[in-house]
Amino acid sequence: MKLATFDAGAGPQLGAVVGDRIVPLGAGLPVEMTALIAAWPQVEAKVRTVVEAQADAVSLDQVRLLAPIRRPGKIMAIGLNYADHIAESNLGTPEHQVWFSKAPTAANGPYDPIQVPRVSQALDYEAELVAVIGQGGRHITREDAPAAIFGYCCGNDATERAWQHRTPQWVLGKSFDTHAPFGPWITTADEVPDPHALGIRCLVNGEERQSSNTRHLVFDVWDQVEHLSHAMTLEPGDLIFTGTPGGIGAAMKPMRFLKDGDRVRVEIDGLGALDNPCANEV
Repeated sequence: MKLATFDAGAGPQLGAVVGDRIVPLGAGLPVEMTALIAAWPQVEAKVRTVVEAQADAVSLDQVRLLAPIRRPGKIMAIGLNYADHIAESNLGTPEHQVWFSKAPTAANGPYDPIQVPRVSQALDYEAELVAVIGQGGRHITREDAPAAIFGYCCGNDATERAWQHRTPQWVLGKSFDTHAPFGPWITTADEVPDPHALGIRCLVNGEERQSSNTRHLVFDVWDQVEHLSHAMTLEPGDLIFTGTPGGIGAAMKPMRFLKDGDRVRVEIDGLGALDNPCANEV
């Protein structure tokens, strides 16, 4: 199932994408995605009944898709997790997982503008598979990690490189407003047989910049869930950005950063695509 948050003119609501249409979930169900994820064991059957009936379905081109989770509780992201990206960064393969967080206010919709910040002009893209936590928990084993994940979507770990690298801590450079587009919907885990076999691509103005497959993750999704859960309780709706492959703008010669008017498309097989314009912060 593909679950989305959308606006048809009366404010945000939840729906399920079926082909080129979206089915509103309607009354009697949670009205916000995090609450829906938390209640999923109790409401899944009802949701499926609503979706199968397809009552009140509308065309996707008549609605605006929003960030599936408007304000995630946690956005955690792993760095240096594809061999080619490690090589282009002139760094060694990490012995331990390298984690940073992105502020919840960085969350952005799948087609909404990514701000080119006033304070610097070194905005970069990073195509990533995003795992969405379901029931979560603490000290989750690798074997139990698949059951902790609700679903998957596309993500762009947009990064302000000048701010990222001027201190040893990356959080500010990773947390500018609008710099975590994700979506366009959450594909539930039962429809993703193997999250480690998905083609992933990033195109800027139609030019392919990144092209890889999630089988090349250094630390796979199960490793990531296990590791994070030793440090923190993973909760419904938390996001895990699982790493980016090689091809970032900062590694090109000369460097090629995003500017006003550029368009960034992130595609992952079976999960849809993001298509975000870049616009100067006003």
